[in-house]
Amino acid sequence: MTSLPSPAAASVDARTVEDVVRTQLSQALGGRRGMVEGAVPTLGFTVSYLSTRELRLALGVGIALAVCLLAVRLVQRQPVQFVVNSLVGIGVAAVFASRSGKAEDVFLPGIVYNAVYAVVLTASILTRWPLVGVMIGSVTGDLTAWRSDPGVVRLCSRLTWLLVVPCALRVAVQYPLYSAGEVGWLGVSKIALGWPLQVAALAAMVWLLARGRTPLQPAPAPIDRAV
Repeated sequence: MTSLPSPAAASVDARTVEDVVRTQLSQALGGRRGMVEGAVPTLGFTVSYLSTRELRLALGVGIALAVCLLAVRLVQRQPVQFVVNSLVGIGVAAVFASRSGKAEDVFLPGIVYNAVYAVVLTASILTRWPLVGVMIGSVTGDLTAWRSDPGVVRLCSRLTWLLVVPCALRVAVQYPLYSAGEVGWLGVSKIALGWPLQVAALAAMVWLLARGRTPLQPAPAPIDRAV
């Protein structure tokens, strides 16, 4: 696994910060297949419940879709990270709903997750450790190399803000619906504010990466305080 190019090395293969980050971000998000695999089980559950109003059946559909996707990955000997994430998500939702017997509780873990994620993302930006940068570092195998370039830090902060917006919007819309027990509208909002909104956020990230021309620049040299 290669590390994020240093400013000096990156200048040979890429002329801008955006060139460097675009490549690494694509790997970290899992590409189109990873995004689809994350959406299918949730979409299956939501559509099934809205169609039948049978909680157990809808949960079974969501879990079955996740298991099928996992099986395909295993047969193809492909990484299973994104399918496992989806399977865990629908499994947690099933536990919440099964214990309470309330269909709206299927959506509670997602609301809590988005609220916590928005807070964590915002905190990472304010502390100048934007989560997009950390994500890129985890993919490349070097968690801190990206921070050596101020341009990369600024760009990763902007990209992280674009991830905050969908999370905050979901909580703002879905929590009042959850409190009112509006299961139907929760299902509709989960679909409308799920992957369509996420794809819109990712499209905004791609647009930002495509239009940006932030020059690669080394971090400022430490001041020699020797007398």
